[in-house]
Amino acid sequence: MHIPDGFISAPVAVTGCVVAAGCVAYAVKATNKKMGEKQVPLMGVLAAFIFAAQMLNFPIAGGTSGHLIGAALAAILLGPWAGMLIMTCVLVVQCLVFQDGGLLALGANIVNMGIIATFISYYVYRGGAFLSGGQKKRILVSGGLAAWLSVVVAAVACVFELVISGTVPLGVALPAMGGIHALIGIAEGAITAGVLSLIMATRADLLSLAK
Repeated sequence: MHIPDGFISAPVAVTGCVVAAGCVAYAVKATNKKMGEKQVPLMGVLAAFIFAAQMLNFPIAGGTSGHLIGAALAAILLGPWAGMLIMTCVLVVQCLVFQDGGLLALGANIVNMGIIATFISYYVYRGGAFLSGGQKKRILVSGGLAAWLSVVVAAVACVFELVISGTVPLGVALPAMGGIHALIGIAEGAITAGVLSLIMATRADLLSLAK
């Protein structure tokens, strides 16, 4: 899902950078106000886990790649703003060190995977958890669904950025990106639900950190 340089137009790239910079700046302020002692080490652990998960890439038509995102897990455990910072750090390191995603397209990649995926997954999970009545199975389903949806929506956002830039037709990019990420999302949903189940059994207090 990382967009390389040259695949999006200058206006799309600039817009992505402006939106990403504004959101990240606010996320820093919001996180500083709410950050506690438990969240700091957890942010580091999640960043390392997500970084490793995203290194497994699957080539897709249209010049992009598919992979697990991890935004849902970060958002569920730490909230959307802290989750956004984690995703941003991961994406910046991947871009600068491993050339995974272009530097000029970094803003767009942060918007897709760091902002859209994080907020979609957080609010879907919170809504599902609220309606679950505290039942563990329903909470896990909510987490899995949130993770799946975050992958699909982020992929669709990437598609429209490519289409607006004139890089690839909608009829080519949407089935390719949407289809493969719908499958990848199933794996991400299962992994997210599995991790949440383990946390519920061992450290249920961590699930209250994002409230």
